[in-house]
Amino acid sequence: MAKQVHQPREDAEFDFILRMSAVPVLAYFTGTWPKAIEPCRAMDLVMGGIADEYTGRVTTVRADITRCPAATERYGITGAASYVLLVDGEPVAQGTGPFTTDVRELLDGRL
Repeated sequence: MAKQVHQPREDAEFDFILRMSAVPVLAYFTGTWPKAIEPCRAMDLVMGGIADEYTGRVTTVRADITRCPAATERYGITGAASYVLLVDGEPVAQGTGPFTTDVRELLDGRL
């Protein structure tokens, strides 16, 4: 995974990253249960590439659903391998799955 991807250990750390970011935040939510592992690995690859490509224009955060339950609930995340784009802390778009083209189009349209 790209070193530009933040991995908070709990909700407080997630919120701190969100507050400290001077650019939009692309948060993606993962899980460790068996059915989530493969989609989350695919999401890690996509988001790692995006973090590298959009360095300085977006902060990328990988949040584990079980470690950040408040953030998961706050943004209406219902399953692993989901993402939300936050501008000034407010969600402006979200989706599910590691679809590189969709995420890049979303970022290019918002940044």
